[in-house]
Amino acid sequence: MVDIATRVYNHKWKIDPIVRSLIDTDFYKLLMCQSIFRNRPDTIVRFSLINRTRSIRLADLIDEGELREQLDHVRGLRLTRGESTWLRGNTFYGKRQMFRPDFMEFLENLRLPPYQLEKRDGQYELTFEGKWPEVMLWEIPALAILMELRSRAVLETLGRFELQVLYARAMTRLWEKIETLRGLPDLRIADFGTRRRHSFLWQDWAVQAMIEGLGERFTGTSNCLIAMRRDIEAIGTNAHELPMVYAALADTDEELRRAPYEVLADWHEEHDGNLRMILPDTYGTEGFLAGAPDWLAGWTGIRIDSGDPAQGAETAIRWWRDRGEDPRKKLVIFSDGLDVAKIVELHHQFHGRVKVSFGWGTLLTNDFRGLVSGDGLAPFSLVCKAVSANGRPTVKLSDNPAKATGPAEEIARYRRVFGAGQQPRLEVVV
Repeated sequence: MVDIATRVYNHKWKIDPIVRSLIDTDFYKLLMCQSIFRNRPDTIVRFSLINRTRSIRLADLIDEGELREQLDHVRGLRLTRGESTWLRGNTFYGKRQMFRPDFMEFLENLRLPPYQLEKRDGQYELTFEGKWPEVMLWEIPALAILMELRSRAVLETLGRFELQVLYARAMTRLWEKIETLRGLPDLRIADFGTRRRHSFLWQDWAVQAMIEGLGERFTGTSNCLIAMRRDIEAIGTNAHELPMVYAALADTDEELRRAPYEVLADWHEEHDGNLRMILPDTYGTEGFLAGAPDWLAGWTGIRIDSGDPAQGAETAIRWWRDRGEDPRKKLVIFSDGLDVAKIVELHHQFHGRVKVSFGWGTLLTNDFRGLVSGDGLAPFSLVCKAVSANGRPTVKLSDNPAKATGPAEEIARYRRVFGAGQQPRLEVVV
């Protein structure tokens, strides 16, 4: 077991780089990357960092030179032989050779494209542009770097004993959460916390705690490197990025309306089983399900990632029933800003009505709230989104207007095309 407090106190970044591998990323990014490599390899996409919590002035906290060092380090990473062997030969979701030889050859030769970095009004403007299969793999490491550099900036002021006490308190807090979760029957829960983690070492510790504390009820981690090292399942399917880019490339309102379903048609050709999960909220869950083709009702389940999670699950249950499907055979994955109290509440509400699973993110891997003076380690909402495709702006609506991204006029157009209607505005914590 790593002594995290001592490693932090004696910190040298070349020993502990924030991102240690190209597979220190979420599994769904690699799955999506393979689909994009096959279907849209030459699309030029631009990604941009978005700090929703503007009160946290990252450019005042984080040294630009250190940020550039960490970003440059990632550009120098390549797949190791062991990592390539794991991806080529491992069984994922019961499927051998999940990744095709042509895609693996691409990944083994990949060097992430250049980045652009500027300071403005106390924030970093960090952008990446290039061919979609290449540039998309910047998202997770970029977020992990910014989040951990912020943690390091706060921890710099703490002495050896303060750090020991801090991590002892954080470990106790997490273990108490795990003990609470033990009481839930048929629990299925995975780590989704890579992108906004406190640090790599802390995420790895959290995963080990979940393994020991929950046993088979802990289904795995989204982090490929940790999954490989700890010999557990790599968990993931797809994300909003796919429909956002497909939609941006649409020429007419009708093509725009069809775009989210074209994404899943391409996905259907790539995958089966548990990978056939619908993420319906990119342009509003109600409108998506109302216009969905019948074949989607036969898919494994739905992931709920914005809005009121209970309302989203009830909407999905009604939709399955209306399409002649038995909701008890369907999987609902809750994954938006979860912590233990909400997990317990949703489990009690839906256990037995559907198959319930949870993707536990930031408040698993970065819950240091109240543990330092001024609450300087409290998690905040930082995202890295695709903002344009072939020069056209992308849009995300979600089921919460506070999470909407894109130019105002395009947001209005998308709301009209997809019939988004009235949506309650909910606070975004992480």
